[in-house]
Amino acid sequence: MSLGNTPTEDRPSVGHALAQARIAAGLSIDEVSTSTRVRVPIVQSIEQDDFSRCGGDVYARGHIRTLARAVGLDPEPLVAQYASEHGTEVVPAPVAPVYSAEKIRSEPRRPNWTAAMVAAIVAVIGFVGYTAFTGDDGNGAKADPAPPTPSSTKASTTQTPSPHPPTPDPTGSAIAAAPPGKVTVKISAEGGVSWVQATDHNGKRLFQGSLKKGDSQTFTDDKKIKLVVGNAGAVQMFVNGKDLGPAGDDGQVVRLTYTPGDPTQG
Repeated sequence: MSLGNTPTEDRPSVGHALAQARIAAGLSIDEVSTSTRVRVPIVQSIEQDDFSRCGGDVYARGHIRTLARAVGLDPEPLVAQYASEHGTEVVPAPVAPVYSAEKIRSEPRRPNWTAAMVAAIVAVIGFVGYTAFTGDDGNGAKADPAPPTPSSTKASTTQTPSPHPPTPDPTGSAIAAAPPGKVTVKISAEGGVSWVQATDHNGKRLFQGSLKKGDSQTFTDDKKIKLVVGNAGAVQMFVNGKDLGPAGDDGQVVRLTYTPGDPTQG
């Protein structure tokens, strides 16, 4: 006899999959609880496949989605697995009603006096501008255009293009893009999902959470930026205007510290 909530042999349970992904990302339960706002006892119970603390299937599915995103997993297969193992259905989100064109057309249109007044004012302004531009005095006669002044003629003849266009400064480098005297770190999740924590030189937390593929974050401080990066091979590092490449290898958790100056010079 098989139990309804027992996972198949070739697939880990929902809780076990979440726990494995959290450990692989180098995260503690407290860190996941802080980033997701899911209380520590509930995170512990879910990782043990005990969903009684969630308050029902709707809340359980919501917690599974939240925890999965925090540890870099696709939440939908886990939600579907939970539903199949607990005999529940995944209820799609309600779709907002669309009003038909007939209902919109049935409302009577009122005269737009404001638009009519604006159109009249625009017509008057256009007529006045046309008269001033063409010099028409209203009787068909046009005034002679004023001759150019000597100063304007002289200016037009003395302005000549430079024969040698300016050349870029050969001494410039990529580090010039960083503000002087500061450390600037940009981290971009170009290869997949990565969990990131960033703090300044005082230990103040600047960011903590998961970056989806294509997301990026930029941090600046006067003295120091400290990073903890999960799945380091998925992110690209740009420090003080220089591209340093991936932060590490796929699945690796790294701790990095950067200060003002050229990061390639140690």
